[in-house]
Amino acid sequence: MISILVQGFLISGGLIVAIGAQNAFILRQGLLGEKVFYVCALCFFCDAALISLGVLGVGSVLQQSPFFLNALAIFGAAFLYWYGCQSFYRAYRGNSHLHIGHQGSKQQTLTKLLLTTLAITLLNPHVYLDTLVIIGGIGATLGGEEKRWFLVGSLFASFVWFFGLGYASKKLIPYFESSRTWVVLDSIIGVVMCWIATGLAAFVYQNLAS
Repeated sequence: MISILVQGFLISGGLIVAIGAQNAFILRQGLLGEKVFYVCALCFFCDAALISLGVLGVGSVLQQSPFFLNALAIFGAAFLYWYGCQSFYRAYRGNSHLHIGHQGSKQQTLTKLLLTTLAITLLNPHVYLDTLVIIGGIGATLGGEEKRWFLVGSLFASFVWFFGLGYASKKLIPYFESSRTWVVLDSIIGVVMCWIATGLAAFVYQNLAS
């Protein structure tokens, strides 16, 4: 059963480690030290819920609903384009807001931060593809006991990654005392967000054209 746990850990970890909108967002919050625990906990909770549903077989239902996936992709693309433009704007402004530990820096309210985290996490069809379809599809091939170990391994990988990324990013803080480094990071985040949004738009176009 340990091999099944390791399999779940590696598959889940391999899917979520790739730098995407959610990971870029967590990295930035970790560097800012702004309500990191809440962001990591919410990302893990969403991931855990979706993985659990996928392993229990719910993913096959979503695969049969093109309307749901298209609608989600449209909203997700719009939101990620907006967030990407915000990142480019922060980069354009330069050193106006990003010295870590600056007493005058403006922080988001917890409610706004959690809503942004939810939007970045859930308005992305890829998260459903990874958790419900891929991980869930693999888990569905396993027996009862194996499925439980596979689920534990998958959830453990999610927990380690999100909290590790959120808190380990603090080690990079000395490099981010320079506003120029923040300009680079915000520019990269903007590119990542817009790139993913473009992929979502192409996904909808292909679905509607077929």
